[in-house]
Amino acid sequence: MESVSSDRNWRVSNPNPCKPGASWPGLECKTNSKDTHYHVIRLDFGSPPNPTCKKTATFPSRIFNLPHLQSAFFFHCFTLTKTTLKIISSSSSPSTLQQLSVRSNQALVGPIPPQISSLKSLEILTLSQNQLHGEIPVEVFRLPSLIHLDLSYNSLLGTIPNQMGNLRNLVGLDLSYNSLSGTIPTTIGNLGLLQKLDLSSNSLTGTVPETVEKLKLLAFLALSNNRFKGKFPKGITKLESLQYLLMDGNSMFMSLPNELGNLVKLQELRLGNSGYSGEIPTSFSRLMNLSTLSLENNRLTGEIPVGLSNLSHIYHLNLSRNMLSGVVPFNNGFLKRLGRNLDLSGNPKLCLNASQILDDGVKIGTVNVCGSSSKNGYLIQQPFRKSDASPCGFFGLFSFIAVLGIYQTLF
Repeated sequence: MESVSSDRNWRVSNPNPCKPGASWPGLECKTNSKDTHYHVIRLDFGSPPNPTCKKTATFPSRIFNLPHLQSAFFFHCFTLTKTTLKIISSSSSPSTLQQLSVRSNQALVGPIPPQISSLKSLEILTLSQNQLHGEIPVEVFRLPSLIHLDLSYNSLLGTIPNQMGNLRNLVGLDLSYNSLSGTIPTTIGNLGLLQKLDLSSNSLTGTVPETVEKLKLLAFLALSNNRFKGKFPKGITKLESLQYLLMDGNSMFMSLPNELGNLVKLQELRLGNSGYSGEIPTSFSRLMNLSTLSLENNRLTGEIPVGLSNLSHIYHLNLSRNMLSGVVPFNNGFLKRLGRNLDLSGNPKLCLNASQILDDGVKIGTVNVCGSSSKNGYLIQQPFRKSDASPCGFFGLFSFIAVLGIYQTLF
């Protein structure tokens, strides 16, 4: 413990780390059925009330020698002294580690070690927001019990291994904000229990494989800011459980598929900055659970479907910077409800009826009053924030996983 934290001299003040009532903070101890001794089952460093980490802290590879350890957490712990993730496997007894979370450590560098495959009991592996680099080792996909894998916000390179399809118990997969290239493996279809898939902000190319349609439980899909192009994957339009589809920032250059209107559980749909053309499908009016619709900076033409005004749960609507025309079909009640979360700017041929102008409206420049030559219209608006592919509202969806009894929070 002294190699990580220097909050106090625990060996002097608390010589027995697991003594009830006087145990070291950051440690959790329990007895087991084989003996009456207390054993360390959990380590937690980096954030109060747990011990903070000293400036010279390096990753303590010896934790893998603790025969009863089930969970280890290191948050914002290795910040100044460069260190690597080193895994020492015990040849005498199999690892009991179920959760390893090493997050927000700017001095944690180097590759993910292939020895990670020795942690056969691992169910949650979180290595996000570090400075890890190199390719994702195939050994990661030889962890048969893995439920959640998060390698986001690193500098990982190379392609996603085909062996990803081996993780048939996987519920959540997050590889976002890396520099991964190549295509999504067709073996993605083997992950039948998957509910969250985030591959956003990489350099993935090609098209999304049709095998994605096998992910019947998928509720969250983020593919934003990659290099996907070509036809829209029909497999996505068959994901009836999907609630969040974030695919903005890709070079699609096609019309919006009518089939998206079949995804009636959708709460958030982001397809901006992707070169879509043609009209907004009227089928989008069937998305009655939709709270966010973002289609900004495309080449959409025609009128705004009247049915969008019936979306009673819509809270963010961004249709800016397109080539839409005609009269805005929203009544005053709709305009007031969305207020600054509505953005229709950048559509020169779009106009408001005089009856739609709010008494306390805010000038926005390019949405005019119908029949007026003025370039200054009235509408409450505020530009949308770019999608970060991890909406907070979705995190609550996964809270049920806590019943597994292994951990309290998954993301």
